Amino acid sequence: MQPVQPCGTYHAVSAGKDLFRSPDGKTVLKVYYFDIIGRPEPARTVWDLCGLSKKDFLASLAKAAGAEGIGFVTAFPHITKVFRYGPDREIIVNARAYATPGMKPLDLARGEGYVEFACMAEALVAAEEFAFWAEARTVAEYLERWSAVRDCPIAAHDKLLAYWTAAKK
Repeated sequence: MQPVQPCGTYHAVSAGKDLFRSPDGKTVLKVYYFDIIGRPEPARTVWDLCGLSKKDFLASLAKAAGAEGIGFVTAFPHITKVFRYGPDREIIVNARAYATPGMKPLDLARGEGYVEFACMAEALVAAEEFAFWAEARTVAEYLERWSAVRDCPIAAHDKLLAYWTAAKK
């Protein structure tokens, strides 16, 4: 196992939502904006301070390679993930990540063959959205429901590091 690295604090809060429709009308994505508050560089993690408007974000999402299909987006000022229901197997959620400024693709690969799935806000939204997808009989019915996730604090962002350090003794 790789050494456990220190992690920054995490407290995500909802910063709004939008419904994105592609110019061709086929792609429809529910967009959930999130801030991470309490970090040392809020201009990197808070929408109102990052210098990018949500309108400009939606315009860049329309041009982002691979941001297509039916699903949802979690958009932070520094990272955006598009989650779509797989066109080859729609019972599976596919994910793709981008650096929000410029919407350049990001690699989600992590150590030892793992890939990043989600931070807490993304995981909570994904759970609700997947349930909405499973319960809906049509895409229109799916698109009517929105996640209620608003406040996502993590009580201790260093518990794995503390555990692993203590367990190595």
